[in-house]
Amino acid sequence: MKIIIDTDPGQDDALTILLALASPEIELLGVTTVAGNVRVAQTTENALKTLDLVGRTDIPVYAGAERPLIRPGVTATHVHGKTGFEGVDLPPPSRPVSSGHAVDFIIRTVMENPPGTITLCTIGPLTNIALALAKEAALRERIGQIVMMSCAFSEVGNITPAAEFNIYVDPHAARMVFDSGIRLVVFPLDVTHQLHTSKARLERIEAIPNRVGPVVAAWLRFEKRFEATKYGTDGGPLHDPNTVLWLLKPELYRGRQVNVEIETDSALTLGMSVVDWWGITEKKKNALFMREVDADGVYDLVVERLSVL
Repeated sequence: MKIIIDTDPGQDDALTILLALASPEIELLGVTTVAGNVRVAQTTENALKTLDLVGRTDIPVYAGAERPLIRPGVTATHVHGKTGFEGVDLPPPSRPVSSGHAVDFIIRTVMENPPGTITLCTIGPLTNIALALAKEAALRERIGQIVMMSCAFSEVGNITPAAEFNIYVDPHAARMVFDSGIRLVVFPLDVTHQLHTSKARLERIEAIPNRVGPVVAAWLRFEKRFEATKYGTDGGPLHDPNTVLWLLKPELYRGRQVNVEIETDSALTLGMSVVDWWGITEKKKNALFMREVDADGVYDLVVERLSVL
């Protein structure tokens, strides 16, 4: 399957890219970056460093939106560190970013391929996707699906009491995407908080006999310290990799089709994902929303794929 990863790396974003590269079922056409965990110049540098780590300089990286559509930018340096890649010191990128804008690359790639054949994996704020939809309306009919890490239902928020980070950073963009009619597959905090990066799991990743295993383990140890302390758990949630892992092994997850709307008006609940899990309304079901996951199966698959890099 052909995919584009739209991302704001971030340590677990980098793991998502690596899992895609480790999987022969997936053809990664490019990486597009957006402001989120850190500013877009840094997310772009981090994406290039990730590809350098495994010698994949053939994968293009395009820089995208520098700020949300309407609101001021918000970062998560308190979680990911100043660079977003704290925990490992990687060399500077071996190449510059590709010329052109991420939004134009997304549009061009989707339009040049047969309808329904491109999957977008979105693991950051949805600004680039909203801009692409605004610029080329035909994308609504041509994108195969958008598989995203975003939202929350029973777990509520992780950046405010009501909102998940990727949605909160650019709720107006998120609302455009959820209203687009494109097939959406959503991995919310409800799933990611079942996937603690426990000491035993990180030791297993670290023991992978290649360069990647120890780097990923060190990244996750740094990133998840904040969340482990916050939630009082053995390790923090594993967020973004669920998008690619579902593409590889969907039977690890369970969810249902629901209606999801994004709050953009309330100062109190800005960015809240309002999930009609119980079908209380008659609103159109616009997303496959995951709630259950085989945690051991997920980590088995992570180790299996990283071992081939």
